[in-house]
Amino acid sequence: MAKLTRRGALACGAAALLCGPALAQQGGRTMRLVVPFPPGGSTDALARMLQARLQDMLGQTTIVENMPGAASALGAAHVAKSAPDGMTLLVTFDSHTVIPAMVPNPPLDIERDLVPVSLVGTAPYVVATNRDKPYRTFADVLAAAKARPRAVTYASVGIGTIGHLAMTLLAKRAGVEITHVPYRGGGPAMNDLLGGHVELLCGSIALVAPQLGGQVRTVMQMGAQRLPMLKDTPTAIESGFDGFEALAWWGVFAPAATPADTLARLSAAVREALSERQIATKLQESQQMTLLLTDSAAAIPFFARQTKLWGDVVRENNIKA
Repeated sequence: MAKLTRRGALACGAAALLCGPALAQQGGRTMRLVVPFPPGGSTDALARMLQARLQDMLGQTTIVENMPGAASALGAAHVAKSAPDGMTLLVTFDSHTVIPAMVPNPPLDIERDLVPVSLVGTAPYVVATNRDKPYRTFADVLAAAKARPRAVTYASVGIGTIGHLAMTLLAKRAGVEITHVPYRGGGPAMNDLLGGHVELLCGSIALVAPQLGGQVRTVMQMGAQRLPMLKDTPTAIESGFDGFEALAWWGVFAPAATPADTLARLSAAVREALSERQIATKLQESQQMTLLLTDSAAAIPFFARQTKLWGDVVRENNIKA
C-alpha cells in the first residue's frame, strides 16, 4: 500500500470537507478569485497564494481576475451579482469598507450584497518620516502643526484611503491642521518621502517596512499593541489617542445569497489554504500581517465596525473622491 504523506493527508481531508455539490468540480467550470485592484499589490499577492493552494486542494481550476475601478467597487459589484454557488469570490483590502461613503451611487450595498468568507488578517498603519526631518515622536508632529498650521505635509496612497482618513481623524482629535498630499499608490508616495518632498507618510506597515533601517523611521504605529519589529515606536493609544486604531486588513467575500453550507465549506477551504506554513510565514513576513483566519460569523462585526468608523470620518469631514 502506498504511504500517505502529510501533504496528501491534508489534501484528502480538505477534499472530503469540500466535496459538497456546490464546491465539487462542476463540469469543467473555473473558480474565480476577483481582486478589485491592479496586479502587483498586497491583495493581488494574497489572491495568487490562495489560488495556487485552492487549486491544489480542490482539483478545481482556479484563476485570479484583476478588476480595478471605482475605488474597488467595480470588482466588488461583479462578485455580488455573480451566481451564489461558491465559484466566484472577492479577495479585497481595507478600502472595501469605505465604498458606501466614498463612491457616488455605489453599484452595491457591501453589507447587504456580500457576505464575508473569512477575515484573513490585519496589520497596523504607521506614520513614518524621512530621517532628515526633525520628527521623532508624534508629539513632535503635533507641535510643528500647531506652530505652523497647514505647513506640515503627509502623503497617503490616495483620497479616502485609510491612511488619509486616519490622519484626518487624528488631526481633528488633536485640534491641528496637517496638509494631505494624495498619491496614486504606495511607490510614488514613498519615493517623495525618501526625496524629502513630503514630511510624513501614513501607510500600512507593509509599505513602510522595506525602508526601515535606511532613510525612513516611524514615529507612531496604529495597532492596539506594538509590533515586534517596531518595539520602540509608540502606538496611537500610547501617544494620547485613547482607543484609536487604524488597521490594514485583507478579507474574502462571497455573494450574499450563498447557501450556509457552501459558505462554511468556502471558509474552511480558505482558512486551511492560508494556514499552510509557507504561505502563513510569507504573509507574516512580507505584510507584517497578524493572521486571524476567522469564519464568516466572526468576520461580520469587524467589517461592520470598520464601515461605520471610516464612513463617519468621510461624511463628517466632507471628503470627496
